[in-house]
Amino acid sequence: MSERRGGGSGGSRGSRGSGGRGRGGGGRPGAQGPRRAPAPVRVRIDSIAAGGEGVGRLPDGRVTFVHRTAPGDLAEIVLTEKKERWTRGRLLRVLEPSPERRDAPCPFYARCGGCTLEHMPYDAQLRAKSRIVADALTRIGGIAVEAPEVVPSPNEFRYRNRVSFALRRLEHGRVVAGFHALGEPDEIVDLDGACLLFEGAIGRVWDGIRAHWGPDARRLPSGQQLRLTLRTNAAGEVSLLVEGGFLPGRPQELIAAVPGLVSVWHRPREADPELIAGAPGLPETWGDETVELSGASFLQVNRAAAALLEVHAMDLAGEVAGLRVVDAYCGIGLHARRLARAGASVTGIELDADAVAEARRSAPEGAVFVEGPVEALIGEHLPADLVILNPPRAGIAGEAADALVAAPAKRIIYISCNPATLARDLKRMGAAYRLKSIRSFDLFPQTAHVESVALLVANP
Repeated sequence: MSERRGGGSGGSRGSRGSGGRGRGGGGRPGAQGPRRAPAPVRVRIDSIAAGGEGVGRLPDGRVTFVHRTAPGDLAEIVLTEKKERWTRGRLLRVLEPSPERRDAPCPFYARCGGCTLEHMPYDAQLRAKSRIVADALTRIGGIAVEAPEVVPSPNEFRYRNRVSFALRRLEHGRVVAGFHALGEPDEIVDLDGACLLFEGAIGRVWDGIRAHWGPDARRLPSGQQLRLTLRTNAAGEVSLLVEGGFLPGRPQELIAAVPGLVSVWHRPREADPELIAGAPGLPETWGDETVELSGASFLQVNRAAAALLEVHAMDLAGEVAGLRVVDAYCGIGLHARRLARAGASVTGIELDADAVAEARRSAPEGAVFVEGPVEALIGEHLPADLVILNPPRAGIAGEAADALVAAPAKRIIYISCNPATLARDLKRMGAAYRLKSIRSFDLFPQTAHVESVALLVANP
């Protein structure tokens, strides 16, 4: 089920004295007949773009981007956006299906924007992501590379330990909550625990919350539009963070009614998250680490695939005893802790105050954590033998790249969730470093997102 906000009748009013719209044409000056539907276009899809759209070329040579298509498809589309060098289309039907196509397993996939590649078999998704990484490095970074290996996720479905839903309150106590519709940001696809993205504990608690939030979701904080983020730990306990709204609602009643829900946090507008019911922390076992997460602390969403990535990152670090290490964008300090236990002297830098507090709470000897923006602080801790970079999708700030070029580290392990900003940052630092290796990891099956680990070494 989906819900569209607004709408409107469309069409514009005729200007005064023009006679408005003509009825049936009639040939009068200013009269308008019915709009003609755009003519369908056939296109052969060649590849998958970074946003998950299929890519093909129109007869006039322009590139076109079409969601829900697969490499090899011959598709009939209608153009929805036209630019001088590219277009965007909507799929009408697949005339000749590619071998890299399947029926999507999820019951919500037809309209939901939560996934973009579920119509492709998993091995085809991995090949597409490998090409996305190689294309970004070549096109944006100017680095010619072979398409990297993409390590598959141990779980193709039911892998997310954290998920966010949009909630909208409508008239007469009706509520819709789910993901935004594909290509329709004002539309929410109402979905329940049958969604195939998240771990089973989240599905069960999400169904419980929906069943017990009451008319107009009155047990949740107030506000017409909310963002609900559920996180589960390895034990199956779930915390809920509600962003937006004002009054806290009746969260204690929700916890009492929903088995597995252990805490509710609220962040009105841009304020810090505040615990409004339940346990103050969510204990999590993450590999060899035991941590306690607050409402908004960051961890990778795919615990099984993240474990493979972290082993690879530590293998790249190698023997670190006696080395000076900077762990930038360190979060709760998992890499820093492991390296400090292996004998390194590590400085972790992180902007989020709650994450720094958790990192310091159980920091081993040899690990120090500083709070603040990486771009403002990293220069104070360079040069170093090894730098780990694990920034958000926006990549590292230009000031951080400049500092790493001005005082080069011997090696950089760059963990990236965005091939485009990774390629940009490698180009920024190309005067001081060369790319020695890159391996990608599929932390986000059914989507076009991919995580990569690049090893940079200082130029001689």
